[in-house]
Amino acid sequence: MDAAFAHHSGQSQFEGAFGTLPSASDAVIKRFPFLDRTRQDRSKHSLGTASHSTGTEVALATTAQTPPPPRTRFHGLVGASAAMCLLYQRIEAAAATKGNFLIVGESGTGKELVARATHECGPRRNRPFVALNCAALPKDLIESELFGYKRGAFSGATTERIGLFRAAQGGTLFLDEITEMDAETQAKLLRAIQERAIRPIGSVREEPVDVRLIASTNRDPRAAVAGRHLRQDLYYRLQACVIALAPLRDRREDIPILVEHFIAAFNEDLGRNFEGIEPQALDAMLKHQWPGNVRELCNTIEGAFTFGEGPLIKLADLPPTITNPSARHRSIASDYRPGIGGAYPTTFAEAERDLIARALQSVDHNKVHAARLLGISRKKLYAKIAKYGLATS
Repeated sequence: MDAAFAHHSGQSQFEGAFGTLPSASDAVIKRFPFLDRTRQDRSKHSLGTASHSTGTEVALATTAQTPPPPRTRFHGLVGASAAMCLLYQRIEAAAATKGNFLIVGESGTGKELVARATHECGPRRNRPFVALNCAALPKDLIESELFGYKRGAFSGATTERIGLFRAAQGGTLFLDEITEMDAETQAKLLRAIQERAIRPIGSVREEPVDVRLIASTNRDPRAAVAGRHLRQDLYYRLQACVIALAPLRDRREDIPILVEHFIAAFNEDLGRNFEGIEPQALDAMLKHQWPGNVRELCNTIEGAFTFGEGPLIKLADLPPTITNPSARHRSIASDYRPGIGGAYPTTFAEAERDLIARALQSVDHNKVHAARLLGISRKKLYAKIAKYGLATS
């Protein structure tokens, strides 16, 4: 088949270059006309074979041009929606560069996963990835965590600490919720980015560092700048590359994939054998607004594993905020009442403290259930408890 196709192709090229030339076979056919019919039959057979070959080639080309199915998983991220496919492309594009960048998304959308995926896709993949939640540390500790300190730099500094910048040398430093960092530390962070050097507390010398910085926030960056939660000059250093994450309510088609993913994960972690989820339960999850995004969905599946008997997750295994339509749009804040003394809080901090205290009280100070109720991570809840002195209240 290929030989016939090559023969005709080669003959065509030869004739195209030199014109049609008489051959010895033409002279023979003039003397023996019956041979012409044999050559015509062979020519028809060859052309038919060539036509079949061409059709095969077209079919192969068409198959090759068919776009591959969308990716459902990418370095720990799960989803096949258009928003997630675009996110995977942006991560790969950001990984190919060396610059610092900012990730913007609501709590629970997976900002640290995006930062880690970018690190794993880039040339620094074999170097350290170090993460710090800026909301989890008080102001006076963040600086020493980032830049380290010398022995004797302050009371209690009995040993030297290298700090996270030097711990991430050659790799990536991820600062989660950077807008929770105070302005003074943000200024020192900006200098470290610009000069590629840090000065540990108690030291008179700067130490060179080679670190890619990735920051994240759950606020609108411009609003954070206007509200003085983010220094404008630091934002300008990060805005060259900004990756925005879509909330789960805007990509509901990913919910079945995420449910399947978390069921498999908890089966392995908890030694259970859940086979899936009932249609009624999945339908309720598809209608839920998911204010806590993927983290809330993960906690929901974990709760179903805790209270459900299997082998399928049932509607009764889900929390009331998902199963009860009348309670779906309610939260602790919707039932908010005056605080102690009958007066409403006058500041955001007071309101936040009162809200967290009420959540803890409503679940008998169970931190896991309180975090789920508030739609925040346990790590952030512990930070807020320490910040507002709610550990023993």
